[in-house]
Amino acid sequence: MNRLRRFFSTPEAIVGAVILALLVAMALAAPLLFPGDPQAIAGPALLPPFQDWSLPLGTDRLGRDVLAELFHGARTSLAVGLAAAATALLIGAMVGTLAGFAGGLVDEVLMRVTDAFQTVPSFLLALAFVSIVGPSLGVVVAAIALGAWTGPARVARAEVLSIRERDYVAGARVIGMHPIAIAFREVLPNALPPVLALSSVIVTAAILTEAALSFLGLGDPNRVTWGGMIAEGRAVLRTAPYLSIVPGIALVLTVLGVYLAGEGVVESTAVRRSLS
Repeated sequence: MNRLRRFFSTPEAIVGAVILALLVAMALAAPLLFPGDPQAIAGPALLPPFQDWSLPLGTDRLGRDVLAELFHGARTSLAVGLAAAATALLIGAMVGTLAGFAGGLVDEVLMRVTDAFQTVPSFLLALAFVSIVGPSLGVVVAAIALGAWTGPARVARAEVLSIRERDYVAGARVIGMHPIAIAFREVLPNALPPVLALSSVIVTAAILTEAALSFLGLGDPNRVTWGGMIAEGRAVLRTAPYLSIVPGIALVLTVLGVYLAGEGVVESTAVRRSLS
């Protein structure tokens, strides 16, 4: 309860939490409010917003309901952002823990691999991976995580380097615990908080990368995405700008909400550490 009180003590955390709550509500309500195929034709093509209250945000060039696409696009953005962040954090935490705890040649090899991945821009890496393997939701998640794990790996390694010399780690060695068990049972849990602090950055980057891939036509063709909606409206930007503006605003608000919520978590953690 005290953690929640500290989190909601900052205005940015409140705004971020409200935006994220709306995003989650949209994602959960999408199959209930719009149970059919969101890509099915629902009315006349290019119907402007607020002209027909059964289609409040109008229709696109093919007559598809923009509001239904917006809600189902929230599901895709949320799924990709969370899955890519979880995958990147998991890989990064494991690599960083092994490198920091083992040291020596293992550390050198793993850090050189990390450097190699960092030299390639994450978006170009995702673009190349999806182009080679083929567009699907799982491939997009893997492509984004492939370029996002290096940051958590370096943070985890730095934390492990400072933790591995502490007394409780030395005590675990004395009683005969296996080094792998010490690394992942004793050291990693204490090194996780700074790593998890990167989650908001990775989620926002994942959402933007997925939108960019979909905008370029490399998203999952079987799912509605906000990037694909923006690309769809590009051809009629002068006559029907709402087709790109509506998903663009949703994308901006989502990224803003994740960022503000992440800032709230960081500030509440800083307050807790100062009090302790």
